Amino acid sequence: MNPPRVNSVVAVLVALNFGDADYEDSLAEIHFLATSAGVGVSETIRGKRDRPDSALFAGKGKVDEIAACVLATQANLVIFNHELSPIQERNLEKRLCCRVIDRTSLILDIFAQRARSHEGKLQVELAQLEHLSTRLVRGWTHLERQKGGIGMRGPGETQLETDRRLLAKRVKLLREKLVKVQSQRSVQRRARTRAHVLSVSLVGYTNAGKSTVFNALTHAGVYSANQLFATLDTTSRRLHTGAATGVVISDTVGFIRRLPHTLVAAFRATLEETVHADVLLHVVDASIQDREVQIDSVNQVLREIGAEEIDQILIYNKIDKTAFEAKVESDECGKIHRVWISAEKGQGLDLLRNVIREIAVKRILLLSNPITEVLVEV
Repeated sequence: MNPPRVNSVVAVLVALNFGDADYEDSLAEIHFLATSAGVGVSETIRGKRDRPDSALFAGKGKVDEIAACVLATQANLVIFNHELSPIQERNLEKRLCCRVIDRTSLILDIFAQRARSHEGKLQVELAQLEHLSTRLVRGWTHLERQKGGIGMRGPGETQLETDRRLLAKRVKLLREKLVKVQSQRSVQRRARTRAHVLSVSLVGYTNAGKSTVFNALTHAGVYSANQLFATLDTTSRRLHTGAATGVVISDTVGFIRRLPHTLVAAFRATLEETVHADVLLHVVDASIQDREVQIDSVNQVLREIGAEEIDQILIYNKIDKTAFEAKVESDECGKIHRVWISAEKGQGLDLLRNVIREIAVKRILLLSNPITEVLVEV
């Protein structure tokens, strides 16, 4: 289990409204992200702007308000619910006299806490270094002095140039290691394909209950909690459905709105399980109002990784917190489209197992008689 670390970090959250329709939901989310990272939130600063300030992101008056709040609450961190440029981050730290991070840095910190497998740690370090590479220029004069010398540093090379070169070397090494991981996964997938094993991946918004669904189906005991990004490493287990073909189900990292592209790129090795799945079970939190927005956010990431064409079934989870009942819904063509369950309470799990079994049986029929698919389409 990976509980949030206990520390003395106290933060002021800053969330500016640029006319975003999902502003309130995003504000609640950044607060949840901060607490999931083990950060104590002392105050939340709101504001409205037409566009970000090029130097400070927020206006001078708003920055003065933030500075006063930092002083009054003795906060040692300011978290912006936005993506800051390196120059904006540097200018804000000078004005506020404390560390300033943006939404991406906060997510990276949570990822660093939660990574447990060798692959997960590689991916987190790669994402951190690629994010850091844009922030090496932070106004530190000692990085700009030229220091010729023997060993790692070249003649006349500045400390900043040395740091960039070493960082690039480490990034290259991490990418090479992740290529090996991808190769190993590819071998495992080919073995499953030859054995006629159905590959099922759980995808969904972070904290939608994917790990709870995974545990309920497989009894795997994967860590699950009411936290954002409680699951970071992909876990796969065989699922017994009673069908003639085997079924392997994978629990994957959750998605989030405005997921940084660097994270999508770094976690491509893990997300390969999603790209090469036969079917996606898209887990949705049925108890929240903005579930359609979260569904769109997940589908956007699926498009980015090239998984938008894979068959997808929506699994509406947490119905015990709603008035919905466990049921299976089909579209106008008779294809199963939605399954309503409560993984925590066990409601509808038999329905979900039956759906997976039905998919597995159809797969066996198609593999044994491929022309069947053509006849059905005609």
